[in-house]
Amino acid sequence: MSATYLRLEIVRMFRNPRFAIFSIAFPALLFLLQASLFATGKDTDVIVQVLMVNLMAFGVYFAAMSNGARLAVERAAGWQRQLRLTPLSGRAYLAGKGLSGLLLALPALLLVPAVALAFKGVELDAGSWTRILVGIWLGSIPFILLGLLVGQLSRPETLQPVNMSISLIMGFLGGLWIPIDGMPDWLREIAPVLPSYWLTQLGRGAVTSDLTESLPVTLAVLAAWTVGLGVLVIWRYRKDSSRA
Repeated sequence: MSATYLRLEIVRMFRNPRFAIFSIAFPALLFLLQASLFATGKDTDVIVQVLMVNLMAFGVYFAAMSNGARLAVERAAGWQRQLRLTPLSGRAYLAGKGLSGLLLALPALLLVPAVALAFKGVELDAGSWTRILVGIWLGSIPFILLGLLVGQLSRPETLQPVNMSISLIMGFLGGLWIPIDGMPDWLREIAPVLPSYWLTQLGRGAVTSDLTESLPVTLAVLAAWTVGLGVLVIWRYRKDSSRA
C-alpha cells in the first residue's frame, strides 16, 4: 500500500465540508442537544453515557460510509481504470480505502467523548473507556466495507439517495439516533437485524447492563457482517476489473 496514496485519500476527505460537518461536528452537537433534552431525572449519568456511545457510533458510521462513497465518483470518472495502469495493485487499493476509513473515523470517535467530558462531566474507568473507544473504532470495519460496496454498486447520481436511505434505516431502526431504551418493544425486536445495533452494543456494555448483549455475541455478529461484506466488496471489485 502506498503511503502517498493513503495521505491523498485522507486529505481529500477532510477538504470536503460535508464530511467535516456531518461526521465530526454534527455528532458532537447532537449529543449536547440530546443530553440536554433527555438526561433528566433518575439515572442521568447513565443516560448521558448511553447517548455519548450512540453518537460516537453515528460519527464513525458516517465517516465510514462517506469514505466508501467516493468510489462511485472514482468509477464514473475512470479513476479506477487509471489506477490499474499503475504499480498500485487492486489489493493495495482496497486496503488503502479500508485504512483511510479507519483513520477518518478517529475525529468523530474522539470529539464526542471530549465534549461529554467537558460539558457533561462524564466519568468512566480506564477499562470502560478502552472498550468504548477501541470497540467502536474497530467496530466500524463492517461499515467501511458497506460504504465501499455501496460505492461500487452506485452511480454518482444515485449515491446520495441510496446513502440517505441506508442512514435512515441504520439511524432510526438500528439505534444510532434513538437509543433502544426509548424504542417501542416491536422496534427493539427489529433493531438486532441491523449491524448498527451491534456497533452501539460495543460501547453500551461499558456503561450499563440494561438492554445489553454479551460482548462475545456482539463481536461474533460484527465479525460475520465483516466477512460477508468483505466477500461482496472483493467480488464486485474483481467484476469491475474484468470489464476494464
